[in-house]
Amino acid sequence: MDALRLTLRQLQIFTAIADSGSTSGAAALVSLSQSATSAALNDLERALDMALFDRVGKRLVLNDNGRELLPQARELLDRAAAIERWARDGPGHVGLLRIGASTTIGNYVLPMLLAGFRRDLESSGQPSWTAHVAIANTLTIATQVVNFELDLALVEGPCEQPELTVEPWLADELVIVAGARDPIVPAPGVRVSMEQLRAATWLLREEGSGTRETIREALTPHLLHMKSGIEFGNSEAIKRAAAGGLGITCLSRWVVSDMLQAGELVELPTGLPRLVRSFYLISHARKQATPGVRRLSDYLRAFARTSPQPVP
Repeated sequence: MDALRLTLRQLQIFTAIADSGSTSGAAALVSLSQSATSAALNDLERALDMALFDRVGKRLVLNDNGRELLPQARELLDRAAAIERWARDGPGHVGLLRIGASTTIGNYVLPMLLAGFRRDLESSGQPSWTAHVAIANTLTIATQVVNFELDLALVEGPCEQPELTVEPWLADELVIVAGARDPIVPAPGVRVSMEQLRAATWLLREEGSGTRETIREALTPHLLHMKSGIEFGNSEAIKRAAAGGLGITCLSRWVVSDMLQAGELVELPTGLPRLVRSFYLISHARKQATPGVRRLSDYLRAFARTSPQPVP
């Protein structure tokens, strides 16, 4: 058997250079000197007999070879890290979980799920476990899963990356709300008209948000146009802006339930069909799931099966 000429350390340094754009930036990421980082890259390029970067001034930019190698390198490094976690945690143990969630799920659903998952583990005598949680918009979280930075994730919008396994997980109801003193709030028994909804100022999430895309897809066929007001990076800011009278919005019932109960927001009665979307469970199609990841995935699926589902 021929001796392997590549090392995981070389691939780790290669991905660090790809992420940082320079050997100096990569050196800080991998705790090496710049000269050692440059030498490792040179060794890797000699072993492969190809250049991986174009030198553009002081920047290193991936060329076609580097772009083709990068996902393969990330996959190998992820599998090596999984082997280390498996050896450290022992068979059947949960160990470290790297979980991603888009903003609505991460802020309003995931904390409850993790608390329930911990109780489930404790009831079965499982040892301690650790979770690293990343919360961002759907596009950012999906990209982190593609790059093997997360074991699994829960997102609000559909994902089109071919590297992902995307599984419908939990149904979520979207409701149109306004501040309790907003002039658009009708008298009891009266609906808000389509003309009023078209004329209203809408508070929306930023581009890349699963909630934003779902709302536009659901409402545009009925309203034809939505007059956009202020865009926010999270749903908490949007609901408080709506309560303050800056406009109306459409958000997950998970997000607005507290302010609806407190009377700060009012759910607007309209002639629109009930808006129901799906949350998704996503993972990398080529990623080998650890026992802990499989157990969490099973818990999430069981939660979805037993949760009341809104009817469209």
